[in-house]
Amino acid sequence: MPETEKLPVAIGSDHGGFELKEKIKKLLESEEVEFNDFGCFSEESCDHPLIAKDVAEAVSSGAFSRGILICGTGIGMSLAANKVKGIRAAVAYSVETAKLSREHNDSNILCLGGRTQDHKLALEMVKVWISTNQLPVERYTRRTRQIMELEK
Repeated sequence: MPETEKLPVAIGSDHGGFELKEKIKKLLESEEVEFNDFGCFSEESCDHPLIAKDVAEAVSSGAFSRGILICGTGIGMSLAANKVKGIRAAVAYSVETAKLSREHNDSNILCLGGRTQDHKLALEMVKVWISTNQLPVERYTRRTRQIMELEK
């Protein structure tokens, strides 16, 4: 993966995304992408909004360049993460949607479904998402600014 940003990636999951999170961590290690695991640390039931909040706040603060959140579908994590100011969490369901979430919307958190997505495909999505930046096209940067202005 090309080095797009210097800061590490924040990663977290609930119990429904734990297995996929562990596979993503191995991928990040193999690609020499630094990361910090915000939990959970087993398949024991836990509450996804708390983990989403921790990862989103870590990204929003600037301590981490991007985040990856995994729950059963990715939807719950995205709903919770997008409540944190400065976060653009996108649920992706294909390599193309992962890439476009970066190119067009400058997503800073990728949300995946550990129970609804093929894990091999999810790993390919992470590779593409990590190595993609927003396209320097005025309409995309303008729209990202407009999204961020909705928080005011």
